[in-house]
Amino acid sequence: MLALRAVAHRPTPAPEWKPRTDPAPLLPDPEPFRILGTEAAGRVDPGLLLKLHAHLVRGRRFNTQATALTKQGRLAVYPSSTGQEACQVAAALALEERDWLFPSYRDTLAAVTRGLDPVQVLGLLRGDWHTGYDPREHRVAPLSTPLATQLPHAVGLAHAARLRGDEVVALALVGDGGTSEGDFHEALNFAAVWRAPVVFLVQNNGFAISVPLAKQTAAPSLAHKAVGYGMPGRLVDGNDAPAVLQVLSEAVARARHGGGPTLVEAVTYRMEAHTNADDATRYREEPEVEVWRAHDPIALVERELTGRGLLDGAARAAASDAAEAMAADLRERMNADPVLDPMDLFAHVYAERTGQLREQAELLRAELAAESAAGEGETR
Repeated sequence: MLALRAVAHRPTPAPEWKPRTDPAPLLPDPEPFRILGTEAAGRVDPGLLLKLHAHLVRGRRFNTQATALTKQGRLAVYPSSTGQEACQVAAALALEERDWLFPSYRDTLAAVTRGLDPVQVLGLLRGDWHTGYDPREHRVAPLSTPLATQLPHAVGLAHAARLRGDEVVALALVGDGGTSEGDFHEALNFAAVWRAPVVFLVQNNGFAISVPLAKQTAAPSLAHKAVGYGMPGRLVDGNDAPAVLQVLSEAVARARHGGGPTLVEAVTYRMEAHTNADDATRYREEPEVEVWRAHDPIALVERELTGRGLLDGAARAAASDAAEAMAADLRERMNADPVLDPMDLFAHVYAERTGQLREQAELLRAELAAESAAGEGETR
């Protein structure tokens, strides 16, 4: 009987399939990247700071007005992004016109900052449309209410653009709760393998509805998860608007020039309840919220602008007046009852209507005609 000798396995040819093993270049910084309150703040262009301030003030007013509309019965629900405005604004401003934004249900402000009509953005939350705007025209995907399902869509679009030779980048937004979904894993894995030009922005606002981050993951940070997929992870102060914009702009540029995807975690805080249907006092204390009020994104920018003599009373008034004008227009148009055609149910499903949809449309048309005829008979 021959004795078997243990030998090390040596694949032939050389293991070109071997994944990256050095994680050091992919690891995020130990602390969130900041600009405001550091020496770097003095090097930020004054025009950019004023632009960010105007967008943040407008965004805060948009959130308060949309929240008020829920109390008036004009919106079925509203997930406020108050306190997270810096993430929303920076996400929109980091993109070029040719790029795509993939928002979650909380990212209405990002869509508005991208240039969409606020009334159309709120169409989903009003219950009028699944998407109240044309995604192709604005290059903003539909607001996604299922958690993290927009992430694989962003990867698919970015991968397709790369195959076609289009220098298009997709930026996908998701909350910390969404990172617990399988779609998050699938999207990051495919994006890294394909080196798709996509940027993932995780807005870590502390809670997945009522579940704190510590009960979702034991990772050092959500940005560390990037290493397991083979992409860089960046950690940034999500309330520092110029810092978020810089990190996202660098990630977008890297993706556009063939560097592949990046996972950015923005550490922020959800100042208000999950939605108007949630009672946040059941799972967090007011002193915790007050700590974050002192780190408000608007206050941080205003502190820098005031310290550099760039924000006087007139500039504050101009930003506030513009925000109030937007809110007044939104309020007036949202208080008007929309005229909706039930047949529109079938208008924006497929580019070419399927046989099944045609059959369903004819059935609904017949039912509507019958109801109309019955109504006319009753009035005679």
